[in-house]
Amino acid sequence: MATASPHAHGVHFGRQDVQNIGMGVGILLMLVGILGFIPGITMQYGELRFLGPDSHAMLLGLFQVSMLLNIVQLVIGAIGWAMARTGHGARNFLMGFGALYIVLSVYGLSVGVDSAANFLSLNTLDNWTHMVLGILMIAAGWMFSRHLAEDRR
Repeated sequence: MATASPHAHGVHFGRQDVQNIGMGVGILLMLVGILGFIPGITMQYGELRFLGPDSHAMLLGLFQVSMLLNIVQLVIGAIGWAMARTGHGARNFLMGFGALYIVLSVYGLSVGVDSAANFLSLNTLDNWTHMVLGILMIAAGWMFSRHLAEDRR
């Protein structure tokens, strides 16, 4: 009698694929939040402000950051890491926060870089990166959790 491989439903390291992806995204976002506070990795560190378009610090010389944006990335990453304990939690994190990143991107593109409404200090590259990240998170949440309903039966 043969048994099904645990890899048949995307189980690796004792976790489902959707959990691994959710945890990976959470860790990546926490890392980005931490790196935003490190001089040298964040260029023009002396220009780092708490919020608003006047924060001219640039993570990796590409992404405009503020203290608030770094904190938001840390918090979202920690939430993702915590929610990835279960398959349903990981799916909800990826899809829910993926949608949030898309909304954030649309907001950032709508208000413009120099607007006072740009309270997170997002530049155009930030906005498009958030759009792509949001789409990828939603796609991963959907693709890697399709079997969760089957596993409940």
